[in-house]
Amino acid sequence: MKGIVILGSTGSIGQSALEVIRHFPREFRVVGLSANSNIRLLHKQIKEFRPDFACVGDMDSGKSLKQELKATRVKLLSGEEGLETLIENKQAQEVLIAISGSAALPPLLKAIESGKQIALANKEALVMAGSIIMNLAQRKKINIIPVDSEQSAIWQCLHGQDQLKLKNIYLTASGGPFRQVARKELKNISVSRVLKHPRWKMGKKISVDSANLMNKGLELLEAMFLFNLPCDKIKIIIHPEAIVHSMVEFIDGVVLAQLAATDMRIPIQYAFSYPDRFSNSLPCVDFYKLGGLHFEKPDFKKFPCLMLAYRAASELGTMPAVLNAANEVSVEGFLNRRLEFLSIPKIIEKVLDRHRNKTNPELGDIREADAWARREAVNFINRLSNSANGAG
Repeated sequence: MKGIVILGSTGSIGQSALEVIRHFPREFRVVGLSANSNIRLLHKQIKEFRPDFACVGDMDSGKSLKQELKATRVKLLSGEEGLETLIENKQAQEVLIAISGSAALPPLLKAIESGKQIALANKEALVMAGSIIMNLAQRKKINIIPVDSEQSAIWQCLHGQDQLKLKNIYLTASGGPFRQVARKELKNISVSRVLKHPRWKMGKKISVDSANLMNKGLELLEAMFLFNLPCDKIKIIIHPEAIVHSMVEFIDGVVLAQLAATDMRIPIQYAFSYPDRFSNSLPCVDFYKLGGLHFEKPDFKKFPCLMLAYRAASELGTMPAVLNAANEVSVEGFLNRRLEFLSIPKIIEKVLDRHRNKTNPELGDIREADAWARREAVNFINRLSNSANGAG
């Protein structure tokens, strides 16, 4: 039986992962759970799965949970040190990294150093420090199994293939909620409308990234590091049906595609069961009812975040970390209604323009660039906000 730690168990990926485990009680056991602030849901998960450890982002918010767990064998931890204890548990063979944003970087590195197999559902950590992460995983002989449906598709299509014969990767995107909306209509778009994705139920941050296609830009960088590819070999293609999760093209013109229903439990299950495949009752593709599959080029003018991601991908160094940090701050500004939707890429571009790139960065350089970019983005947002208030 494989012991699994789920970091970010109350998010959409974490909940889907627990549903997979629920259906395979003889194959998988939950040995650790973590959540940032959704204490109520975490408590329900602890009661059902009885892990050895649970961790909350802030113990002050987990005081009531600590009281509830006194009569159980479950040990409650908090903060980064708590996550490290969770990861180091000898009963854990695999760690699912489902923490959102740059906060996933320290526990991901710790999990690799601890010799755990990684199921990776976070892209920001690889965007920030992809070379460092992949080099460490190679030295430790650790598998990093992607959980994002697109990266999982590429990983499966490349399995057993000679990567030197690869011509292109086609990274598919549904197009988000504004694929058929004119750019001028996006000027005063509401937060609630941005958060309504036509295909996926996701957290707020990733929903915003999906709406302006920054999510696909981050996946571009993620794929570069996961599969050791230059950015010019990765093509982004809009595929609204979201049935083809990505494709790989070889030099002889052959294209391999991975198709599956739009359900995150499918790649999560394979990340847990690899190298085996388990039968399940999850949705399947019904080709008789499908009707058709459509593909189109992305509109880079309408979605400038894509161009910014390709810029960071071509320059590398500390630029991807700066891109990610500026994006996180800008998205937060939009969600807090301090920034218009179309201003997100403007802030990111301003920060990128001001950054002095450092090639071949060490982890300290990346952390420094991340902190700098956050300060710069906040300053730009404050200036915009003050200017708008003054104009009013």
